[in-house]
Amino acid sequence: MGAPALTLVALLLAAVATVAIGAYGVRMARTTSDFLVASRSVGPGWNAAAISGEYLSAASFLGVAGLIAKYGADALWYPVGFTAGYLGLLLFVAAPLRRSGAYTVPDFAEFRLGSARLRKLAAVVVVLVCAVYLIPQFQGAGLTLRILLDVPSWVGAVAVGAIVIANVTGGGMRSITLVQAFQYWLKFTAVALPALVLFAHFLGEDRELGAPAPPVVAERTTVDVTTDVVVQVGAPQTVSITGTLDGRAVDGPVTLTPGEHVLGADSELVLDAGATVPVVAGAPADGASWLTTGGGFGGTHPTYQVYSLMIATFLGTMGLPHVLVRFYTNPDGRAARATALAVIGLVGMFYLFPTLLGVFARLYVPQLLITGTSDAAVLLLPGSVLSGLPGQLLAALVAAGAIAAFLSTSSGLLVSIAGVLSTDVLRGRIRDFRVAALVAGAVPLGLSLTVASLDLSRTVALAFSVAASTLCPLLVLGIWWRGLTAKGAAAGLITGGSAAGGATAVSVAGGVPESVANGWLSAILGYPAAVSVPLAFLTMIGVSLATRGPGPRAVRRVFVRMHAPERLGMGSDRERGLRAG
Repeated sequence: MGAPALTLVALLLAAVATVAIGAYGVRMARTTSDFLVASRSVGPGWNAAAISGEYLSAASFLGVAGLIAKYGADALWYPVGFTAGYLGLLLFVAAPLRRSGAYTVPDFAEFRLGSARLRKLAAVVVVLVCAVYLIPQFQGAGLTLRILLDVPSWVGAVAVGAIVIANVTGGGMRSITLVQAFQYWLKFTAVALPALVLFAHFLGEDRELGAPAPPVVAERTTVDVTTDVVVQVGAPQTVSITGTLDGRAVDGPVTLTPGEHVLGADSELVLDAGATVPVVAGAPADGASWLTTGGGFGGTHPTYQVYSLMIATFLGTMGLPHVLVRFYTNPDGRAARATALAVIGLVGMFYLFPTLLGVFARLYVPQLLITGTSDAAVLLLPGSVLSGLPGQLLAALVAAGAIAAFLSTSSGLLVSIAGVLSTDVLRGRIRDFRVAALVAGAVPLGLSLTVASLDLSRTVALAFSVAASTLCPLLVLGIWWRGLTAKGAAAGLITGGSAAGGATAVSVAGGVPESVANGWLSAILGYPAAVSVPLAFLTMIGVSLATRGPGPRAVRRVFVRMHAPERLGMGSDRERGLRAG
């Protein structure tokens, strides 16, 4: 059995297991509470695995390793931020949010501030955040199947979309909880085993990570350029190109002069064994600078980029709807806090291995640095390093883990959107949840086939920026500041959402030239959190100080419910008359 056949079998097994476990969960989903919050009966251990399963998306499984391979030390802030964000969630949000008894984030907004209008606005924000996050999951699935099976990108996107929609419409939260817990351990195995095998292989070789020389290919390598890309070379280099170079047609050997060059779409570049690899513009060109911090992620103002990314990842976790809804499924606040603590351990353990794979990708598949499609690094590493059946088996395992990453995160996002639409737009019945899930899955799936695709982690970081600029201030101030008012919260949601959402839209559309405003506009649009998050917090606080909120007695009653110890029995679930029809 060849490599493509093994990969196909692995993908089918992962998909069949997902559908089978989801179908088992469907048998236990009978009420609206089952569909929205699994009847609040999920224990900390099981819930922690499920949260980790949906949180560790394609950006974690594929994107982190790719960005580390491309940008080096600065890209380590991605896994650090993704993990550390849960510490803030544990300290400031998890237990009070669970004690509120709400079903969704919009439900919490109405519970805290008593405004139906604010609830509707929060519902719009939840849909926006989840949609921004869901689109790259479908795009990543398309990229993965195109690389692994050489099928059109839309095939992978549609296949993952169909499985996710079927599971969510069938059993909601009750169904996907079982699926996501299984998928965490599948992803962990699929990333840990190849990393450990490659680490053992690396120890047996004489390679240096921090060499001042640029990366080189070990054997004759052909690189297909699918989109226009700007590369940089540090010294004159002769390569063979069939296609377009710097706007002119070429076919054969050419000499690349030091500086930047544009390789046109549908070009083919051939490097001889031992040849230096041209690196996509903005990425470190040699091993020494790759190991040094301060270079950012390409473009101007690298220090701003890094700090903005830190803000987005550290605070964005507290505003991710598909993560927050998981804490509603715990029986009580104590279990919610235990769940968050367990997630920190599971997520932190997972991220050790994509970091290793990113280092190995720089060494063993440097040709990816030419096109910038570094998301493929984890997929191509096993077969590039290990020959024969061992490499094929590891590649098949990685493929199964990649599909699990797309399925698990997409399921959680879709449940969040469907839960909000069914309770805030429709009548809150199981039938409404299923209709909402169908629509909420089909629309992002369609958009994923039409909008531009960025690096997975870059796109997800933009989604984190939107979450950090909207729902994070709402929750943090709503839980810990008595002075928050409905008008202040609404103003902050609109301001932060407009700033971060607008920047995301411009970035996905292609961004702006770095020459504009000395590159500052390009940097802010690509990494908006350092501007949009403080703006959202200040707007909420300023408008709240200038407006009147709920009376002191109502605020005290809400705060007692959120912060009183569980044993006092001050809280109860906010059953909103949802029906099972």
